[in-house]
Amino acid sequence: MDAREPWFDHEKLAVCSETIAFIGSLAAVLEHESKLGDVRDQLDRASNSIALNIAEGNGKYTVRDRCRYFDSPHGSALECAAGLDILVARAKLSLEQIRPGKERLQRIVRMLMGLIKRNSSREYGKPGIARAESTGPQQSESKSSS
Repeated sequence: MDAREPWFDHEKLAVCSETIAFIGSLAAVLEHESKLGDVRDQLDRASNSIALNIAEGNGKYTVRDRCRYFDSPHGSALECAAGLDILVARAKLSLEQIRPGKERLQRIVRMLMGLIKRNSSREYGKPGIARAESTGPQQSESKSSS
């Protein structure tokens, strides 16, 4: 985003600026390269979804709605990261070509996780560690062997 005054609250969020920058840089890559197939369309939709859902989520009044709407762009950002990986796997782009996009996506995901945690009462543990659900007497299916 440029140095202009924001018109809407979501434009004040750093994650929104980073997302718009990602969309711009992705568009340059996608337009420059030909024969990217269906992944091109999916990347375009997923990247747009990040920005659109951040804006919509930031406009929600309840904490629960805000969190739900920030979950969606988080998933879309991960989808974009996977889309870039697919293009490398198919030898359509090189690792060097996707590196700037992956770095931006990593920042976007971190910022979104911050927004989600700030707007959520969920408990977050370390990835890959099973926790028993606090909503009922069920036990976690993954038990560590001690």
